[in-house]
Amino acid sequence: MANLPIVQFEDKILDTVEKHPVVVIIGQTGSGKSTQLSQMLHRKGYSKSGIIAVTQPRRVAAVSVSRRVAQEMDVPLGEEVGYAIRFEDRTSEKTTIKYLTDGVLLRESLSNPELNQYSVIILDEAHERSLNTDILMGLMKRLIKLRSSNLKVLITSATLDGEKVSRFFSNCPVLNVPGKLFPVNILYTPEKPLSYLESALETAMAIHVKEAKGDVLIFMTGQDDIEKLVKKLEERVQSLEEGSCMDAIILPLHGSLPPQMQVRVFNPPPENCRRFIVATNIAETSLTVDGVVFVIDSGYVKQRQYNPSSGMYSLDIVQISKVQADQRAGRAGRTGPGKCHRLYPSRYYNEEFIDATIPEIQRSSLAGTVLYLKSLDLPDIDILKFDFLDPPSSDSLEDALKQLYLIDAIEDDGTITSIGRTMAELPLEPSLSRTLLEANNYGCLSQALSVAAMLSAETSLFPGKSKKRKDRDQDHDHHDPVLPNGSGFGDHIQLLQIYDLWDEHDFDVKWCKDNNLQVRGMLFVKDVRKQLSQIMQKMERKERRGRKERDFDLYTKLRKALCVGYANQLAERMIRHNGYKTMGFKSQLVQVHPSSVLEADEEGMFPNYVVYHELIATTRPFLRNVCAVEMEWVRPILSKLEKVDVKKLSGGSHQPAAEEAKESLLPGKDEAIIIAKPAAADDDPQSRIQAAKDRFLARKGKK
Repeated sequence: MANLPIVQFEDKILDTVEKHPVVVIIGQTGSGKSTQLSQMLHRKGYSKSGIIAVTQPRRVAAVSVSRRVAQEMDVPLGEEVGYAIRFEDRTSEKTTIKYLTDGVLLRESLSNPELNQYSVIILDEAHERSLNTDILMGLMKRLIKLRSSNLKVLITSATLDGEKVSRFFSNCPVLNVPGKLFPVNILYTPEKPLSYLESALETAMAIHVKEAKGDVLIFMTGQDDIEKLVKKLEERVQSLEEGSCMDAIILPLHGSLPPQMQVRVFNPPPENCRRFIVATNIAETSLTVDGVVFVIDSGYVKQRQYNPSSGMYSLDIVQISKVQADQRAGRAGRTGPGKCHRLYPSRYYNEEFIDATIPEIQRSSLAGTVLYLKSLDLPDIDILKFDFLDPPSSDSLEDALKQLYLIDAIEDDGTITSIGRTMAELPLEPSLSRTLLEANNYGCLSQALSVAAMLSAETSLFPGKSKKRKDRDQDHDHHDPVLPNGSGFGDHIQLLQIYDLWDEHDFDVKWCKDNNLQVRGMLFVKDVRKQLSQIMQKMERKERRGRKERDFDLYTKLRKALCVGYANQLAERMIRHNGYKTMGFKSQLVQVHPSSVLEADEEGMFPNYVVYHELIATTRPFLRNVCAVEMEWVRPILSKLEKVDVKKLSGGSHQPAAEEAKESLLPGKDEAIIIAKPAAADDDPQSRIQAAKDRFLARKGKK
């Protein structure tokens, strides 16, 4: 048994869990909550009546923690202890403890709303307030009423506002478990550095030359910064005079690394060797790396934010919160007294840092979330009034409803369509799910699967793609490979052409290297495509038919499918070159991203209409991954824009006020939850879907 602080509280924890359906456990960094709680409950016998599930906001954590628990229990990973992340499942019929991402658990609840396979559900690292974890908390509140006799829910965190969560779960008990922390000396810079990367480099080298043994954990904002700092550190360490100080190993740590590279940070260093671990905020709480004595905190994090009023994403480097800063500092006190070098003055921490991180649900596009909630068949659920721990803005929810309406996932009265139900079952964002379904109708599913997989890559597949093809052709560097150009239609077609070329070369890794493509990313794409194809295997017959047609015909059909899937991401050309105005519910003047292969005609004119995968703000607003579409395909979309009633789309009850007050149909309220009536055949899901279709056809016939 591991010698961790939480083990001393095992009897108290198990006694509380036995008496209450929901328990909040605040375990400080190093307490052992992520690895030990599941084992305690397993020893107590909870795994005899169902699997013990432990959710993690991050894939890396789900994999690494499950590996650690399997080692402690001395069982093979994938048998008694396993994990499930998107596109990878290492569990078996023997599995009794299952680590999984919160997104995977949400997907499982679609096919089994009561999650009967689980006896205990632990929502770990809840303080990160990931979008999926927040949704799960709302669903657990409902589920615990349905399964109060045979389900236990534990909400665990290092820094969560326990009292707030307790109130959300009807004043459930909160247990506090101290961590195993040694004192940490926090050092600030007198002034804010011009470059946190250069400041981190100098601080790291000063530690290496002057300080005693101990590993160094450096918090950077993202993969790009990590790779730059790793390279600079390697150069500086190699330039030191031999024998002047101990050896050093520099290791990156971020979510895009393959598992075999992630686990290197858990291996102890050789004798007389210091490790520098350059990491994203994944190392704040999700992972614990033993041996760290020194922490260098840049004070920043890369955060993806969505603005529903513009429909635009921005990937911003922002200041961390006080909670995050304290978590980072705590990493230096795990094995002994440590030091945390904060690359900012103390006044910044005291006066400018917000207290806690803004929940992801309040800075994300919620189209996928709303589609999921609609697919649950909760009676008369009103999306705008769903019971969230911290509700998102009404603008965000309305934006999501409108998006789903435009791509046929919901009717104009808010009823989910059969198309919407199928979309919800696919592990993709709604626009790509809708594209696959439409592509199947057109007989170009194979091509759409390739595009969807390429767009699902977790890292950029084109590390050298910074210019348009015509600009690259003018360069004197003839070693820059020229990839397919999308036949003038845009980036989606180019992605398809690249994948098809790789297929023709028998998926040769050398071909990727020769063409300056990310090998790891391309291998991931291949695996994703295979799994998406398996999910849609009932449609394989149509997929094979599509392959027999000429490329041009297939490109046309694929672009039609993309137009339907991206109906809420449509732009009209406004100026001669690459200036477009976004259409739909938001209007913004934007430009095509410089990396796009979309080309102008002989007169310098871009296509009249394009669809885009993403609208993102960097130096200015850009459309990223664009594809040309035709006016005749756009007309049906424009007609849908003419009249939209958001309240109807929300699905709210339209009963008289007295009746509405009489029976609350929202999950998580104190009133009784009404589950689907088992009465007439007309009330089953298929009948409702058919009725919705009939209404749609009737309306269509009147036009």
